[in-house]
Amino acid sequence: MRYRFLGGTGLEVSVQCLGTMMFGAVGNPDHEDCVRIIHAALDAGINFVDTADMYSAGESETIVGKALRGRRRDDVVLATKGHFPMGEGRNRGGNSRRWLTRAVEDSLTRLGTDVIDLYQVHRPDPRTDIEETLGVLGDLVRAGKIRAFGCSTFPAEEIAEAHHVSERRGLARFRTEQPPYSILARGVEKDVLPVARRYGMGVLTWSPLASGFLSGKYRAGQDVDLSRGRAALTPARFDPAVPGNAAKLAAAGELIDLAAEFGCTLPELAVAFPLVHPAVTSVIVGPRTMEQLESVLKGVAVVPDDATLDRIDEIVPPGTNLYQPDGAWRPVALTDPALRRRAVGDR
Repeated sequence: MRYRFLGGTGLEVSVQCLGTMMFGAVGNPDHEDCVRIIHAALDAGINFVDTADMYSAGESETIVGKALRGRRRDDVVLATKGHFPMGEGRNRGGNSRRWLTRAVEDSLTRLGTDVIDLYQVHRPDPRTDIEETLGVLGDLVRAGKIRAFGCSTFPAEEIAEAHHVSERRGLARFRTEQPPYSILARGVEKDVLPVARRYGMGVLTWSPLASGFLSGKYRAGQDVDLSRGRAALTPARFDPAVPGNAAKLAAAGELIDLAAEFGCTLPELAVAFPLVHPAVTSVIVGPRTMEQLESVLKGVAVVPDDATLDRIDEIVPPGTNLYQPDGAWRPVALTDPALRRRAVGDR
């Protein structure tokens, strides 16, 4: 395992971060099996674990807490996230002072720890002033509840705005960003990664296997089983009859051949790729089974050479997204028609 410093936090973390989204009811409901997977990751040298309160409605955090109970907690840089609604009722989500204060306390309880090393706001919140969010996160640092804080899946302009507000108001600032980044989704190379690097932020990227398209299971000309796994949850994203999916399958096929020429598997090449970028600190791997963990751990030893990276650039040009990653942020300026269309009488 290799290690890098996480931006300016002073925390040294493994270049692979164990993501736990698939632990719990949504993925692997066997707590003891999940604990064994976490322990195997730690034994392999991973010291960076990322979770979130909304993963399986808090179950993932509970599993992580079980796995880290005792001496192992001191060896781990523990990250979690808050923002998405947790339960029914008003004011139980978002990035407000009221909710983040409550969300951090709830995460601490589920994780069974006194402090969270890295707390991240899971998405932007257009309803809450960024000054409000930065203010409460700084207060939580001073209270000893969290050690550092960052953002996840923020567009470049909102990262820059947050840093501007921090400087103008004398507030603590975002230390990390967690964007989607893979060979098939390279859009963040245009703006998010350069901006994060400019502000000295640590970057931990998610979805290196592009929702399974870089797992090696999918290839153009072969049938895709739409009744199982991710394909069953979102068949439109996997149906080969959809032109966008056909482009992903074609690229995946070329990448399978390229990985074989380089002497590794496609998943190994996929998890190694984000780490080549100068802005990236760590890549999140999110296994559901021990077999999946073992397959991605091998990617630590893979270091793509320039010839391989040049070939990747030919298959998927830099800054290009062949698909919109699941859960990627879409600004309200696009999703709310009222912000794109003048009222009928004013047109």
